[in-house]
Formats: sequence, structure tokens, C-alpha cells
Amino acid sequence: MRIIRNFQIVLYNRLRRSVGYMDKKQSRMGDLRFFFFICLMITPILLSGCSHFNEEFKAKPSFEEANEFFNQGSYKASLSKYEQIIKKYPSTEDRVLFEMGVIHAHPKNEQKDYQKSLESFQKLIKDYPASGYRQDSEMMIFYITNVTIKEMLIAAQQKQIETLQQDVKSKGNEIVTLQNKNEGLEQKIFAFVLQKGSVDKILIEKKQRRLMLVSKGEVLKTYKIALGGNPHGPKERQGDNKTPEGTYSIDSRNENSRYHLSLHVSYPNERDKKRAKERGVSPGGDIMIHGIKNGFSWVGDYHTEVDWTKGCIAVTDEEIEEISNLAPNGTIVEIRP
Repeated sequence: MRIIRNFQIVLYNRLRRSVGYMDKKQSRMGDLRFFFFICLMITPILLSGCSHFNEEFKAKPSFEEANEFFNQGSYKASLSKYEQIIKKYPSTEDRVLFEMGVIHAHPKNEQKDYQKSLESFQKLIKDYPASGYRQDSEMMIFYITNVTIKEMLIAAQQKQIETLQQDVKSKGNEIVTLQNKNEGLEQKIFAFVLQKGSVDKILIEKKQRRLMLVSKGEVLKTYKIALGGNPHGPKERQGDNKTPEGTYSIDSRNENSRYHLSLHVSYPNERDKKRAKERGVSPGGDIMIHGIKNGFSWVGDYHTEVDWTKGCIAVTDEEIEEISNLAPNGTIVEIRP
């Protein structure tokens, strides 16, 4: 309020000086009328900004309380607290809608409701198009839609399995035997990979969206991947969201990455630098093989349904841990179109 008052005084003094040539009485009356008109126009705007700032500040303890309920697994209490925040601090609604959307879809929430989650994210996008939570909301809508579809398919398949199981009770022992053989085979394959020790190459085929661990020319294991949002063609400059193409190596790793764990790829190489220099642009950098963004690991391999990185190569959290164990620094990384 002191800032507003000072602004009014300064504005008034300037107006007085600007009309010095007018008759003293007329000048004073015109001055005052114009002054009060400007104050009426400007003051609500300034007060609105202060009000928004004050609401954000005042709401902080309430957000902390709601988050504490969430961390304790009290999802119903957390949602109730967020509903109170919207009523008391309406300017924070976009953040509240995002938080509530996450809670409604959280895997550990026994009363999760995907429909309510989608409604929260959709309302945020519609009512707050400029919100900083918009991009993550769009990403959540994509994942939840896919999860819902796949859960329906799984439920239908499960029903078919139950029907078939009733028809083949006499073959129950045979099914168990096959399952045990399958589990044993998976263990043997994994043991084989570990016995091979570190791999000498990571081969990435962009078109097929796959990453392969190679040792002495033999493919040990294959992973499905997601690429940069603009996947076609080699990376040419910083910010083009393209995944590079060429031969590089793993030159470092970050165990505290925002994407669970990351292996740094030695992009740009000399050819990349030369090409960028000829075009007068920066080649960019920070190309990684990494896991899923922290907080979204529950998405699992659904993340490969869309190319969502800024040029990196993404796998699941479990897969990046496995790759990291088998690919030391210095491992060749070949990225093909």
C-alpha cells in the first residue's frame, strides 16, 4: 500500500508541473480530476497484483500441510485440504488442480479415479492455458489415457484367461511346468549377460526405436526406447529436439540425475562441430541415455508410446540401471538413423 501511495504522489506532482501554463484555478481543478481518474484506473491493477502475491504467500503453509498428508498416504485428507485451498485462495487453482490430478491417478491410492484425474488436468489446460503446469498436465493426460486403455485390455484378457483356465483344469500341472521353465529361461539369459561382463558397444537404431547392448559383435539384450520430440534426421543445432546420429562414447554418468540415472554421450564430435560452425549455430550438447523423469517412474515402459525427450535416449528406470552396470565409461555408442 505504501508503494501505491508513493506512486500516486509522484504522479500528482508530475501532473502539476505539466499544466503550469493554465489558469491557476482551472489548472488545479483539471489536475485533480485527471489525478483521481488515473488513480481509479491504476490502483485496482496494483492491488490485484499485491492480492495475487499475498495469496501465494499465505497459501504456502496449506500446501505444505496437503503435501504432508500425501506423503503419509492420507490421500483423502490431502484432496480435502486442496479443496479448501481453492475456496480460500482461488488464484492458486492451477497448481491445486495439478496436485489433485496426480493424487487421483496415483498407483498407491486405493481409491484412485482416472476420470477425476483427467477432469482436473483438462480443467487446468482449459482455464489456465498460460500456466506453468500445462505441459506436465498434457503429458499426464496422455499417460492416463494409455493406462486406462491398457487396463481395460488387460481386464478383458484376464477374463478370457479365467475362462480358459476353467476349461483346462486338467492341464494345470502342465501350465505350472511351462511357467517354471519360462522363469528359469529368463534367469539363464540374465545370468548369461552378467557373465559376459561389460559390453563394448551400445547400438541405437532410431527408426526401430531400439537400443542394443553388444559384446564382441553379439547382441546381448535389446531395449525399446523413446527419442527426442523431433526424431527424424541428425541433431544440427541446440534446441532442435533431435537425437544425434554418428559414433560417440559414454564419457561420464550422473547417479543424481533428474531422470533417475543418466549416461552422458560424447556429442558433439568433430563432424558435428564442423557442421554447426558452417551453419553459424551452436551444436548443443547434454545428450544422455537416461531413465524416466523423477516422480513419473510408475509410467514404466508406457513412456515409449511417444518421443518425449529433448534429444536424449530414454529407457525405464530399471533398464538404465541394468545398462549402467554393463556399460562403463568409454563404451562406444553408435546411433544409426
